[in-house]
Amino acid sequence: MTTVAGRPAAGSAGSIAARLERLPHSRWHVKVRFLIGTVTFFEAFDQLLAASALPVLVRDWHLTTGQATFAVTAASIGMLLGALGAGSLGDRIGRVRTVALGVAVTGLASLGVALANGIEMFALFRFLQGLGIGGVVPVAATYINEIARSDRRGRFVLLYEMIFPAGLAAASLIAVWVVPHLGWRAMFVAGALPVLIAAALPRHVAESPRWLLARGRTEEAERVLAGIEAEVARSTAAPLPEPAATTAVPDSSQGRLRELFRGRYLRRTAVVSGLWFVAYYVNHGISTWLPSLYTKNFGLDLTTALVYTLLSNITGLLGTLAVALVIDRVGRRPAMVVAFGGTALAVGTLALAGAASGGQVAVFASCTTFFVYAINAGLYLYSPELYPTRNRAKGAAFGGLWNRAGVILGPIVVGAILSAGGSLTLVFTQLACVAAVGAVIALFAVETKGRTLEELNS
Repeated sequence: MTTVAGRPAAGSAGSIAARLERLPHSRWHVKVRFLIGTVTFFEAFDQLLAASALPVLVRDWHLTTGQATFAVTAASIGMLLGALGAGSLGDRIGRVRTVALGVAVTGLASLGVALANGIEMFALFRFLQGLGIGGVVPVAATYINEIARSDRRGRFVLLYEMIFPAGLAAASLIAVWVVPHLGWRAMFVAGALPVLIAAALPRHVAESPRWLLARGRTEEAERVLAGIEAEVARSTAAPLPEPAATTAVPDSSQGRLRELFRGRYLRRTAVVSGLWFVAYYVNHGISTWLPSLYTKNFGLDLTTALVYTLLSNITGLLGTLAVALVIDRVGRRPAMVVAFGGTALAVGTLALAGAASGGQVAVFASCTTFFVYAINAGLYLYSPELYPTRNRAKGAAFGGLWNRAGVILGPIVVGAILSAGGSLTLVFTQLACVAAVGAVIALFAVETKGRTLEELNS
């Protein structure tokens, strides 16, 4: 392959990938991960706001269990539809522009929620907020995957993904003081802050060179990548390594959703869809109802309930950190099998113990989130790895569709059990069984560690 100024020949998928692969970690990577991470932080913050507000809404608006379920699932339905639309949009107009659009929708809708004067308007604006959240998260994860080196992609992406549980923890932490003192509306006003980020994001974060090349915008891909290389070289104060030789063939074909269900991608899509559904069914089946269970079933005051919820989010953050440190060594499939197994064990132990006190539930729920947050973060790494650039955002977003299905169905099933007078033992038993199914599905996952995105999809 002919090289010019140390670069492989222009216009090749191999040259773009090889040049990205040889980049050492630098301030450019830190800057981009911080800016995209800030967006993801607020998306996570906004996602959990309804759970923090729910105990107050149930009391002040005299909501039935059905109305409370409606309030918390409205955003999830929006996230499902947002994930569907954003996948195609991310592959069509670009990763960065799609993320910026989703952030703007999320922030503006949060203001609408803050002004709601009844459950109907609350649910409507939470639905709109969900459209933005559902669109941002999978496309942002796709972007981070596309700028990461294959040998460190797991750690690079998962350290970024720690921002999401950090946002969840921050929502719980802030709610401990804000909701009792300033009211739940103040939380949603804070959730509108991402609007300020949306306009600035495209000016400070370069579009993915892999996506630009896949869209046939070869000169722009070369120009963007040259700018990235120059910034990395300045920050490291050293010449960049030579790119490795590669035979990858450029692919500028337009992706189609149906490709996700053909050939080798059919198995990948089936497995990752099942993993997404199970992980989020268990996660939100527990987390959505925790504050209300603490106050209604165990008679705890609101502050204690929110502190217990915060504990679960902190252990989730630790679980994400743990998987980030080992996933490039042990691989994606073993990490997911162990994490699903740990989830089933933690929830199953709680079921066998009888969920006798709020403190007991808090301990085992926190053990559960340690494992299930690791799974969730791992899937945001794993899903984009499974698909070619032309379909990568669609593939990641299709997984997001199934996680939204889990987010919707998990709380509904738990709410239905509680409404019918079922015991907490039954609630946690069915969650443990679902988690065990996830461990079995993970055994069929394709291993991706240490391979470039092009190698996985050539």
